[in-house]
Amino acid sequence: MKIISEKLTLDELKGMAVRRFGNLVKAVVDVDKELLAVDAELHSDLEAMLLDAGSKQNSLWGINLYPDIPGDDHIEFDSMINMRPSQNNRSLGVEDEGMRKKIIAVVRKRVQQ
Repeated sequence: MKIISEKLTLDELKGMAVRRFGNLVKAVVDVDKELLAVDAELHSDLEAMLLDAGSKQNSLWGINLYPDIPGDDHIEFDSMINMRPSQNNRSLGVEDEGMRKKIIAVVRKRVQQ
């Protein structure tokens, strides 16, 4: 598990995918600090690591990254940590289009394509 505050190469991301799940990497995005935590069995482990590093709960969103799929389609908005009725998000996805755009922007900033 690690927090990406600079750049992660696509090759590094592919290596993580192969080692753990084969085709995907679980990640958590801090949309306010523009950080990306990657490479864990559970989104909740990445969430806990970011919280310990000073992130705020309402800024964290779980995603899956599929490094072999080109473009923004490699991002899947699907995680148990996204279930937040208090933020009007009642599913595993990210229901707010504006928030999805923020997440995509952070991933673009942190993952070198």
